[in-house]
Amino acid sequence: MKNTSIKLALFLNYFVFAILLNSVGIVIAKSINVYGVSESQASVLEAFKDLPIAIISFIVASFLPRFGYKKAMLTGLVVVFLGCLLMISGNTFFHAKILFMSVGVSFALIKLSVYSLIGVVTSSKKEHSSFMSSIEGFFMVGIAFAYFLFPAFYSDTNENAWLNVYYVLLIIVALAFIFLLFSKVEYQVEAIGSSLKEDLAQSLKLIIVPLVLVFLASAFFFVMIEQGVMTWLPRFNEKIFKFSEVLATQMAVIFALSLALGRFVAGYLTKKISWVYLVIVCIFISGGILLAVLPQLKADVTTLTEIKSLSEVPILGFVLPLIGLFIAPIYPLLNSTVLSSLKKSLHSPMSGLIIIFSALGGTLGSRIVGELFESIGGTNAFYFLLIPMFLLIVFVLLIDKISKKQTAAGS
Repeated sequence: MKNTSIKLALFLNYFVFAILLNSVGIVIAKSINVYGVSESQASVLEAFKDLPIAIISFIVASFLPRFGYKKAMLTGLVVVFLGCLLMISGNTFFHAKILFMSVGVSFALIKLSVYSLIGVVTSSKKEHSSFMSSIEGFFMVGIAFAYFLFPAFYSDTNENAWLNVYYVLLIIVALAFIFLLFSKVEYQVEAIGSSLKEDLAQSLKLIIVPLVLVFLASAFFFVMIEQGVMTWLPRFNEKIFKFSEVLATQMAVIFALSLALGRFVAGYLTKKISWVYLVIVCIFISGGILLAVLPQLKADVTTLTEIKSLSEVPILGFVLPLIGLFIAPIYPLLNSTVLSSLKKSLHSPMSGLIIIFSALGGTLGSRIVGELFESIGGTNAFYFLLIPMFLLIVFVLLIDKISKKQTAAGS
């Protein structure tokens, strides 16, 4: 029963932050249209989100088991509640930066707690992998919800009407806080050292382990791909496909739903197929989608007029976001592989390293795509994503090679 309570709390917290964290693409598009900033200027919102995630994860990852996962999650909800209030009252690009900084700080606390507790509430590698895929899939459902929620408050006559969405988000955050407050999250995980200083020293030693180092590079390149698409897809839809502002945001939901479906399906497929084979096939298909769609958009972009209804959307508008279906299994499978190979006392510091490298990959990917979007156009900018796809294949093969060596050495 306790496990059920914890799992529900983890799902709800992840859902809340799925909406807030990945609304950055929506807010970037709004910042360009409402606050008059350029694509490159707007792209810094990703850094205001991801860099606090990296910094906070580094500082608190080793300390978190001592502080308590429930306290950490409650603190995160309070911080992001205040960030939403400031966004409503401020209504400037500066306040958008503050909002995403609060989201980044809070999400670091939430994700560290969630990833650490997964190891507590599961009892085998297969169960760990399945639950990891499920919770990451549910995260994508929250993202999909955001793509419906935000456009519901758009107005042709009042450019500030979209801010009303944050009143709804304040209610959701408050409900998540109350549910977590009364949930039984009482598990304690053994600290890895006798003091905070020793905890940090032991955590830093993880980064020199070959398998961990190669894995972190893989996580870095994956998030570069995912955030490069997710952050800029609403703007890409508006500029390249010529969708209306509302339709551009709503169509991005296909990407989020594809990610959700892909991660739920991955939980089943990993029981039947080698995770390495699955990941490599998915990367090849994702790259194939880009190479099939982008050249056609380059030829047609100048002939398109604004599209306002779903019935007018060209087939390519539905095909491109389906890339999410194939990149979806990669991240949870990588995370589960490394976490389930470590003892539970190392799950929090390892989660910290995962989050740090993921945040850095997301920031760099979004920033590069944003700069390229402004200088060479959205279609050419998306070609950049083929580079981290190739590098990801290389590092996944290295993970497989190192893992087999370790298995052979231990047998």
